[in-house]
Amino acid sequence: MNIGGHRGLAVAAVIGALIGMTGCQQTATRATAHTAPSGTGTITGMAGAAGGSGAACVFVKPDGAEKFGHVGWGFRLPGTGRWVYGAVENPSGKLYTPPGGDIGAWHTEGSYDRMLSDMSTDAHYPGESEHPYSRYRCTKSRTYDVPAARAMITAVESRGFLVGVDPETGRLTSRDCLDATYDVLKSYRTRRLPYAPALSVPNVWVESLWGWSDKKLTPR
Repeated sequence: MNIGGHRGLAVAAVIGALIGMTGCQQTATRATAHTAPSGTGTITGMAGAAGGSGAACVFVKPDGAEKFGHVGWGFRLPGTGRWVYGAVENPSGKLYTPPGGDIGAWHTEGSYDRMLSDMSTDAHYPGESEHPYSRYRCTKSRTYDVPAARAMITAVESRGFLVGVDPETGRLTSRDCLDATYDVLKSYRTRRLPYAPALSVPNVWVESLWGWSDKKLTPR
């Protein structure tokens, strides 16, 4: 697999099918290796309501999907001190769920602290979660588009789930947790958001978030 984030990532789907990878569903195996941060440490002022700047976060389950990783997202409503956050959890573990099917998609709104609390305990996970989000990376963004991001949330929650061959087009592609996270944050116009090609590996993509903070997330 091409871990550089360009061509060749389609191999991830083939490997996933062979070893039992189930999209973005979390597994019973915990990661034991610590991932070295590639960002700049702590970025302050994420919870503040003052000013009109945007901000975005990516939440990570490094041990999800046979350690390929799982991600969720959050973005700030500028000037309010509130965030919109969510994920596509895919609790069934199926590699394909047609549009309109249950893919464990959810989103909600709350304070920065409430967002961290919800993510650290998987408060909105549709079922029993064994491994809550344990890492999060955030960045401020001078550009933002809340209406576009909200519209994209509606789109990703209704488009189904896919890792592999699309039965409609015959193409090898994906509509998974990373695609949802990337599409929402891209629509928000998040600065310094690296491209995420179809079938990218979440844990690999997370390491490309240069300039983002990188912190451990513990239950709170």
